[in-house]
Parts: sequence; structure tokens; C-alpha cells
Amino acid sequence: MTSSLLPTYARAKLAFERGEGAWLTSTEGERYLDFGAGIAVASLGHAHPHLVKALAAQAQRLWHVSNLFEIPQAELLGRRLTEASFADFVFFTNSGTEAIEGAIKTARRYHFASGRPEKFRIITIEGAFHGRTIAAVAAGGNPKYLEGFGPMPEGFDQVPFGDLAAMKAAIGPQTCAIMVEPIQGEGGIRAIPLAQLQAMRQICDAHGLLLIFDEVQTGMGRTGKLFAYEHAGIAPDIMATAKGLGGGFPLGALLTTREAGKGMVVGTHGSTFGGNPLATAVGNAVLDVVLGEGFIDRVARMGALLKQGLLELMAKHPTAIAEIRGEGLMLGIAARPPVQEFVAAALKEKLILIPAADNVARLLPPLVVGEAEIAEALVRLEATLARLGGTGLRRGAAE
Repeated sequence: MTSSLLPTYARAKLAFERGEGAWLTSTEGERYLDFGAGIAVASLGHAHPHLVKALAAQAQRLWHVSNLFEIPQAELLGRRLTEASFADFVFFTNSGTEAIEGAIKTARRYHFASGRPEKFRIITIEGAFHGRTIAAVAAGGNPKYLEGFGPMPEGFDQVPFGDLAAMKAAIGPQTCAIMVEPIQGEGGIRAIPLAQLQAMRQICDAHGLLLIFDEVQTGMGRTGKLFAYEHAGIAPDIMATAKGLGGGFPLGALLTTREAGKGMVVGTHGSTFGGNPLATAVGNAVLDVVLGEGFIDRVARMGALLKQGLLELMAKHPTAIAEIRGEGLMLGIAARPPVQEFVAAALKEKLILIPAADNVARLLPPLVVGEAEIAEALVRLEATLARLGGTGLRRGAAE
């Protein structure tokens, strides 16, 4: 049957009908170990009972009223996020790319409100992925996402990954902010060294710029901290997060300090669906678990266990695996064979991985993953390498 969906995805010939924890069951009744979590979205796994209960209870009361009225669920979630982070204010969105749009607008509006309307340019890093809206793809600067969409919005200056000298050189009289993913997800699980993140904070302070963190993928406990900026011992002025915040329900958030957000007054920004009662009830349920005693520490332990297993696998198969990257439960295998072949072979072993740039396969399991599931994933990765011919190359391929 011909699909009526716009063909913007190369979808696997596979569908799922239910899930539980880190496992998915296909429409054919086969079980898959999910180390993709819907691209880091199903933070508490599938059908988590606390999330299901919160969603069902709120769905029976009220779904949507619009932001023309107070929304107690959003007020509670906003307060909990600010208390657990650097921020003073939160603006809720439906997605990460909307949160990024809000971050861009907030940074530019800050300088406008400060009497510096000429400051609107934002420095970003090559290889970054900030979303799919026109402004977000312009910020990322990836040619394959820009092609065919006409003139891009002005105001974004990309600098090479890891090049602080180039970043400093890019600062001009129109620069308003630096925007960075602490770990590039789509870009291949490339972590910005902590010393460089600290240097970016110093650069911003020295030049009167705002520091924006894109924590759409790294946030909500994914790296073994609630937010990845904590690893560097610094704080941004503005942050975007999403994905794991809703545990699978569409929910994103823009977080800002009082000072950075001073230009965002009544009428400057809005969202029809953002922060509605249903979404924020689920977000509060996610925080109930993630902020629970010992939960994030456990994520860090499980991440260390998985990373150690991957390093041992690399030591056994150095011709198949070039590098293990990442932090917490946001890890990547830099493969020798083409990553699409690697991911396809893993899928045949009923292990779900996510491809990324730089020939990296992402491992983004639910944060509730356990030791037994990690051990099983490593067994299936071993079988994946065997399927590819032991060296990680296709059977019969020349080394």
C-alpha cells in the first residue's frame, strides 16, 4: 500500500504495537531491545506506570485551555525546573526546535531591550544540529539541511569544532551570543571539552555576550547530571531542552535567567499548545521520577557500566570500532563500516541504535535501563559484529 505520509524519512519496514521499559514489541510479535528511546525521548522507557497514570488522570479532566489563562500544571513544572537549574523563568514549547527558536529570540531581544539593537548575530559550532525550522537549520549551518529552501535568515556565524581562537575571531560589533550543544548528538556524540565550555563562559562575560546551551538531547538526566552544563561547573544564560522532558509526550522548554529574559515581555512570544495542562502534567510526572532520590546517580552508574562494556568490545574488535564517545547514557560507537550498515545489522539482532554523523551509532537507552539489559545489548552488539564479518566489514569485503 502506498503511504500518504510525505516521504521525508527513510523508514525501516518495521512497526511496533506496544512497549515496556527498554523493550518494544513489533506488530509481528517480535521483541526488540530499544537503545534509541525514540532518539532520546522515551526517557523513562515505554509505558512507565507513573507516566501512564498521570496522563490518564489529566486526560479525564482537562487537555487544553490556552495560555490566555493560568495553567497550574505549567506553573508547578516551571517552578520545579527553575529550582533545579540556573534559570529564573521557563517558557514551554512543543518541541526542541521551538525551544531553540525561543532561545534565539530571547538573546536578540535582550540586546534590543538593553539599547543595543544592532547585536543580533549568534556564533555556533560546525557539526551542530539545532532543529529543522528555518532559523534552526541556519544556526546549524549544515549544507544538506539548507539546500533548496531559499535564502537563510541572517545572523549566524559557524566556527570549527574545538577552535576557540576562531570563536574569538568571529566576535564582532553585531555578535549577541554563543550557542553550543555540550555534546553534539546528531553531529556524532562529539563532546565539547569541559575546559572549552568554561572558556566560552569567560568569553561571553568578557564581551557582553549571552551563552546559550542547546540541551534538547543532553538534558533531563541523559548525561548523568540533570543538565550537561553541570559537568563544567558553569551556567548558561539561556537554555533549550525537550526530548526526555515529556518522556514521549511532545514537550520542550526555554529556560532563562531574569536578566537574559528581560526583553521577553507581554506580546513578544507565544505558543498555542505550549505548556498545556496535558503536556505539563506528564512533564511533572517525569520530574517526579528523574528528581527522585538516587535516580540520576543510577543513570551515571549505568552509563559507566555500558561505556566500560563498549570499551571492552572495542578492544576485542579494533578493526570494527574506532572509538567510544559520550557521557552517561548518551554514548556513541564510531564504527569502521558505514554506520547505516552497522545500525541495520544491529536491527537484525533486534537491537535498536540511532545513526549519527561522523559514522557514529548512538546508544540512547531509556534512563531506567538495568544491568541485565546492558549485558544483553553488549551480547547483541557482539552478534552484530559477527554478522558484519567479525572485523566490522561486510562479509567478503576487502580490508
